[in-house]
Amino acid sequence: MKQYLDMVKYVLENGIKKENRTGVDTISNFAYFYRVDLSEGYPLLTTKKMYFNSMLKELFWYLSGEEHIKNLRKDTKIWDAWADEEGRLETAYGRFWRRYPVPETHLDGEVFADESSKWVTRESNGQLVFDQIGYVIDTLKEMKTNPNHKNGRRLIVLAWNPGNAAISKLPPCHYTFAFNVLGNKLNCHLTQRSGDIALGIPFNLACYSLLTMMIAKECGYEPGEFAHTIIDAHIYENHIEGLKEQLKREPLKLSKIEIADKPFDELTFDDVKLVDYVSHPLIKFEVAV
Repeated sequence: MKQYLDMVKYVLENGIKKENRTGVDTISNFAYFYRVDLSEGYPLLTTKKMYFNSMLKELFWYLSGEEHIKNLRKDTKIWDAWADEEGRLETAYGRFWRRYPVPETHLDGEVFADESSKWVTRESNGQLVFDQIGYVIDTLKEMKTNPNHKNGRRLIVLAWNPGNAAISKLPPCHYTFAFNVLGNKLNCHLTQRSGDIALGIPFNLACYSLLTMMIAKECGYEPGEFAHTIIDAHIYENHIEGLKEQLKREPLKLSKIEIADKPFDELTFDDVKLVDYVSHPLIKFEVAV
């Protein structure tokens, strides 16, 4: 995919050397942006083999709302480094996507949804939580018929809670995304505070593009564009040679995605199929923790 290779080339040529918490230096760029048209195909990288099944398992884990990896670790080890022995995480994307904490005490004049809202539930520990994904899907459906919601610009999902992020072992990297409708096309913009170009960004691109396609299908829209801003877009020094190898490879034809005709919250791993995926050979990159 040309947009990805352009990013690799740009950061290799213009990035600034930077130390970080992992002990492996990076070359970093501030606020890199790219966009892809999802009508042209599914943007799973072809210049190296991608582990689509691992990404798909991770996406369904996000959508489950679980705050632990007790189930996810049966299929993939990608979160093991940040979990305790019981599989608990200090921060979990899906927990905020589907179960964002709602305060019950607040300042004068502030308003918050309560249990009368269809998106708010009370958990067994007494905490009120808000289903951001449910809100987005319901609002997108209403935009089809309700003039008060037409062309809505408030379709935001947040995975960031400042009080958590300040002390968490690994606060969310891809911390907020927004949906936007133009014509009958659903677009998504992801903002990411930190992005590992060799390992993380290809997964983020594939994950959020697929999520956009799934929600578009559920709500009766066509997939539009996926746009992505990475605030600290970086390449670890031990990834440079592997990325230079990718730059020598010609992108191949994009694959397609088939999604079963089922309600969004009933979809499972087996309901999403990757079709006609071909790629160049695998390039191994070490994970920096």
